[in-house]
Amino acid sequence: MRDILRRPDFRLLFAGLVASMTAESILLLALAVWVKDLTGSDGMAGTTIFAVMAPFAFAPIVGWVVDRFRRRPFFIALNLVTAAVLTPLYAVRDRHDVWIIFVVATCYGLSFLALSAVLSGLIKEIVPADLLADANGALQAVKQGLRLIGPLVGAGLYAAVGGWTLATVGALGFCAAAGVGALLRVREVKPSPGELRWAAEVTAGIRHLFGTPGLRRGVLGVALAMLVVGFGESLIFAYVDRGLGRDPAFVGVLATMMGVGGLVGGLISPKIVRRIGELAALAIGVALFVPAALGLIYPQLWLGIGSMMVFGFGLPVAVVAISTLIQRGTPGPLLGRASTAADAVIGIPQTLSIGTGAVLVSLVDYRLMFAAMAAVMIVAATYVWAGRRLTPPTLMPEPAPDSAPAPV
Repeated sequence: MRDILRRPDFRLLFAGLVASMTAESILLLALAVWVKDLTGSDGMAGTTIFAVMAPFAFAPIVGWVVDRFRRRPFFIALNLVTAAVLTPLYAVRDRHDVWIIFVVATCYGLSFLALSAVLSGLIKEIVPADLLADANGALQAVKQGLRLIGPLVGAGLYAAVGGWTLATVGALGFCAAAGVGALLRVREVKPSPGELRWAAEVTAGIRHLFGTPGLRRGVLGVALAMLVVGFGESLIFAYVDRGLGRDPAFVGVLATMMGVGGLVGGLISPKIVRRIGELAALAIGVALFVPAALGLIYPQLWLGIGSMMVFGFGLPVAVVAISTLIQRGTPGPLLGRASTAADAVIGIPQTLSIGTGAVLVSLVDYRLMFAAMAAVMIVAATYVWAGRRLTPPTLMPEPAPDSAPAPV
């Protein structure tokens, strides 16, 4: 991580992203807790996450829009729009206003999808290819590390002051990210108009993903895992309520334990990716979900804490691996569409599994659903591991003897 943080351009972007990721870590889980508190329903709480994921169905169009603009101005404008999207939360008063939370969550999901795509391209603009894993790992370390305090702070603010604080904190974080983005200096060439028909331009990202063997295997393997990962958004509330017999806000404690594992995973994931390659690292990250899911079948607090830490460790390893794989294997002008295409292929199964989990959690024993999650994860990890030779290990270059490079 020290090598990537020596770059002044990345340090500036990193500072802005810390602000927005802090807002995100406080916001998302607290919204689900808010809905659970207003409705008393585990399924409705899980549906909050479903609302965030639903816009991923429009990913190809979002990617096409992102690739038509320069990355830095788009990043600034989109953060300001995201801050504005949160303001309707001030109008929520009781269970009859839950629809407002769902609408805000859906709009936030759309902006989150676009921010993810523009950020992937912006990182590739300012970071050399051999440091992409380090850049992704640094961001994941912070994102997962924020789970140590973010969910607890969000749940605490909600319990102490009310839901309106979520909108305030979130808006401030995204405005700060926009302000830092305005200070970033990146020489970008204005994207050229599309040369193909509109439909061909929109679908160029998905065709690139499925036309590249390594990308195809990685994205499909993660998509298979996502068919069951979304169950956890509702199952965790059932585990806390029915299994541990605790209040919904205790989910924040488990999320914090997940952050402990995530912080460690984020810090060492670049080394794992370089040493064994992107697909092998991705397979290991997915495989770690298996013991995590199995550990939640038996409702014991110590076992639940351990399971969340294992899950937290595996998550950034998988995210850094798939993010680096897409960035390294995609030309810059196509990266927005490729990123959102991957988000769609991965996000749509996750969205379906969140919706399915929200329904099944009231009909099926949550322990059986955790067992089903583990079985599917074994298949997904095996599939990705079989293609590990498509992405061989990469060697870290020797550090330059002089100081950091000049900003791009």
